[in-house]
Amino acid sequence: MEQPPRKKRGMNMTQARSSALGLFRNRFVQVILLSGFLLQIGIWVRNYSILLYVTDMTEGSKVAVSLISVAEFLPIFVFSFIGGTFADRWLPKRTMIWCDFLSAVSIFTVLLTLHYGSWKAIFFVTFVSSILSQFSQPSGLKLFKLHVPEEFLQTGMSAYQTLFAIFMVLGPGIGTVVYSHLGIQFAIAITGFMFLLSAGALLFLPADRVQGERGESHVWTEMKAGFGYVLGSRLLSRLGGSFFFAGLGIGLIQPLAIFLITDRLGLPKERLSWLLTVNGIAMLIGGGLAIAFASKISPQKLLALGTVVSAVAIFVCGLSTSFPLTMVAQFFSGLVGPFIQIGINTMVLRNTEEAFVGRVNGILNPLFMGAMVITMTLGGWLAGLFELTPVYLLSALLLLVSAFILVPLFRMREEQEEPAVREPA
Repeated sequence: MEQPPRKKRGMNMTQARSSALGLFRNRFVQVILLSGFLLQIGIWVRNYSILLYVTDMTEGSKVAVSLISVAEFLPIFVFSFIGGTFADRWLPKRTMIWCDFLSAVSIFTVLLTLHYGSWKAIFFVTFVSSILSQFSQPSGLKLFKLHVPEEFLQTGMSAYQTLFAIFMVLGPGIGTVVYSHLGIQFAIAITGFMFLLSAGALLFLPADRVQGERGESHVWTEMKAGFGYVLGSRLLSRLGGSFFFAGLGIGLIQPLAIFLITDRLGLPKERLSWLLTVNGIAMLIGGGLAIAFASKISPQKLLALGTVVSAVAIFVCGLSTSFPLTMVAQFFSGLVGPFIQIGINTMVLRNTEEAFVGRVNGILNPLFMGAMVITMTLGGWLAGLFELTPVYLLSALLLLVSAFILVPLFRMREEQEEPAVREPA
């Protein structure tokens, strides 16, 4: 008797390996991983070169260094939902190619400005690339939805997240070496070249599918439909609430890691690099584990597991006065980091119609980032008022609330989730 498609989830290990090999034979997966690899080289060379360059030019001005983060994160608030809406209207392959190409053009333009004009134009590189990524990233998710079979989505997301984890370990070193040995102009040129290579790689993606007529709907109408779609979906609305509390918790301690080393543990600030290295290596291992067990655990459980373990790790970091114990906690925090990202992306893709992928991503992302920025501004003040331990305990509590919001989703099957709102005619 023929089994229904959803039974495929119960794979044994041999079948899981076979499915993973089949996934990596997929032309879309090969191209998107190659593009991601090239972009990560460019992004890390850009980020660390600009950080070190601005530090050198301003003699370590905290305001100037903070402006780099503003240039990176501000476009997420302003353009994330707008970019997601247009990503739903435009052809995704073409959108991604143009975004990488225009990023490269902006980078080479700034290179000329650095040579002939003011060094302050360097902020423009990060700002423009961040804007364009708000159009490119949701287009990439749409292509995952189109070209990766549903049973392979979680494995595909695991592989993509593992690529990010690799560069969390290697990226800072690559960026630092390039800037130290070649200088800012060569570093920016390498960044632009990598974006051009990525655009070239994306030309080998499967051709865009011609979309049907969209009628007379306007951008504003489609934006409202996107909000209605999320609010009409029990899973997506709960995921949004979970995003918000997770952002509050993570943002609260985001700027405090250096003080965990110097104040809580009484060690030199250079020891922070040890924690970051352990965290990055653990992320790489976590990504590998996610690939290996992608067919055996639902994305809801993967996300909840990652959130709960992160909460426990933060709790331990807040109480610990032992550097080895803090290192262990950081390892487990890094280990489950990929679980959170993979679980989120898989749930969004499995439970969102193709026509709404960009807008859903554009709504959920700012929820997380906005909450994180709110508490980032409060973290230092609260740590000065109450010291570090209560702030870390509050962060752990907020992450537990985030996980608790997901509990009702364990009783849902993703296939049964039907959005309440449809694409406008």
